[in-house]
Amino acid sequence: MDVDWEAYGWERLSDGVGRRRLPRWDATVGLVLGERAALLYDTGSSLAEGGELRTQVAELTGGRRVTHIALSHPHFDHVLGTAAFAGAEVFGAVGSDELLGRTRDREELRTDAVRQGLDETAAAEAVDVLVAPRHVVSGEWTLDLGGRQVLLANVGPGHTGHDLVLLVPGEREVVFCGDLVEESGEPQAGPDAIPSRWPDALDRLLRLGGEEALYVPGHGAVVDATFVRAQRDELAHRFGVS
Repeated sequence: MDVDWEAYGWERLSDGVGRRRLPRWDATVGLVLGERAALLYDTGSSLAEGGELRTQVAELTGGRRVTHIALSHPHFDHVLGTAAFAGAEVFGAVGSDELLGRTRDREELRTDAVRQGLDETAAAEAVDVLVAPRHVVSGEWTLDLGGRQVLLANVGPGHTGHDLVLLVPGEREVVFCGDLVEESGEPQAGPDAIPSRWPDALDRLLRLGGEEALYVPGHGAVVDATFVRAQRDELAHRFGVS
């Protein structure tokens, strides 16, 4: 699959698989291309960022559009761009649909985005048209993108109560981890984290990906299984769990 990822500031991970580290919050967005469909993993922190990603996907792929979206977890820097992708089928971990659909939780999302530095108007606009997942994953869900199958897996809770990872088979398996794994800083445990379950979530992640996979954190550089295992042990020590 001939895609010039680097020309648009993306990183090639495998054939038809790439990612971009977005500015400001360094959140990762992943793109997986099949013969019939294109899946985006996370959508950015605002409608403007989502719109930029939509344009880049079209330029990268010669005019193709995003047909599927998988949301790693319901934090503003990963979901507020979703409405920029009209017509896409949106997937999330079970419960994320209810959370992103409730007025109270949407308001908390807006407040957190502004607290973290997003412009108030941009935050309000994105929350007003926020798209909740239509399809929810409680275990594993295989998607056929045309000549390529990918696996969505609900391995949490951990970083939040609604953590969804994406496994992409290929020349080397690629695992998009969301914020269950972070490389550019210490993993963040906010009020919606479930620390007692986080190490178990990483154990499940490692079993799914295996020793040779590329693990793509929600923030930071691509890592390997050794890094994920070390971070798992650090979290277990930090939160006093086995």
